[in-house]
Amino acid sequence: MRAWQVVRAGEPADALELVDVEVAEPPPGRVRIRVAAAAVGLPDVFMCRGIYRLTPERPFTPGQEAVGAVVAAGDDVDPAIGAAGTVVMGVTDFVGGHGGFAGEALLLAASSFVAPSGMEPAHASAFFIPYHTAWIGLVTRGRLEAGERLLVLGGAGGTGAAAIQLGKALGAHVVAVAGGPEKAAYCRKLGADDVIDHHDEAIEDGVTRVLGHRGVDVVYDPVGGGAATAALRCLANEGRLLAVGFASGAWPTQSVLEAVIGNYSIVGVYVGAYDRAFREEAHRALLALVDDGRLRLGDLVMSTRPFDELPAALTALAQRRTLGRTVVVHGAAS
Repeated sequence: MRAWQVVRAGEPADALELVDVEVAEPPPGRVRIRVAAAAVGLPDVFMCRGIYRLTPERPFTPGQEAVGAVVAAGDDVDPAIGAAGTVVMGVTDFVGGHGGFAGEALLLAASSFVAPSGMEPAHASAFFIPYHTAWIGLVTRGRLEAGERLLVLGGAGGTGAAAIQLGKALGAHVVAVAGGPEKAAYCRKLGADDVIDHHDEAIEDGVTRVLGHRGVDVVYDPVGGGAATAALRCLANEGRLLAVGFASGAWPTQSVLEAVIGNYSIVGVYVGAYDRAFREEAHRALLALVDDGRLRLGDLVMSTRPFDELPAALTALAQRRTLGRTVVVHGAAS
């Protein structure tokens, strides 16, 4: 089958090659799918560069999320997920090198679900990581309550976009941070009450402009670095910064003393820390929000590209030229 593989460390256009590889048999806890669509994410860029903590040994196929019909299943897989022909969406075995940017991929059964019949493949492929992460961050770890003030960093990215939508669905006042007029407009489309364009003003100044000196109760941070440091200065008493990711390339480095003096919490958010029962409950709750229109998948997936254009899609993401999530889709030739 055809697969995009990372064969050297570098930018996506240099690191990736389209090759023919053998189809992998699914080990226990895995299902093999014929990929219909696979979502693109910054971790894929970081894996190309060789700087992501979970980067496999080269050569490997990246792509953390995918959807497609089941071809085969390993042992210890629920028949509801592993039955041949069932359309399943979820997280791939990218750590094992069998990611979604291929004709067929291995999915982790524990992080996979039968795709709803009315959900478009592009939407299904991009669902699990952003929305489940937002649920764990805002509901489980952040304890966000209706009426609280939520600051979302990287609001125009896929992770931030999901948090804006879920934050509004939970009844929060959402303030999004993005860079440039197009990204600011996108955040408003997602439902943000206020937007701070960090190209035009400092994050602290923007928070003061829209909220006065009350600060924010929760910061959803998939960015890290200087943006996270600035956001920490915006936290109200007993505020929580949810450490989700490091799109900037660095995690925040605040000291315990600063957290004590500010009387705030820095809370880690990691999807992989939860069992199947938790994931099923969260998934049901999220799909209910989709059904009633409060999570709009068409506003999350803003671009689809052919499978053969994966390097270009990853390059656009690496250069911050995308909105929401980008998905690569397979045609008959793939």
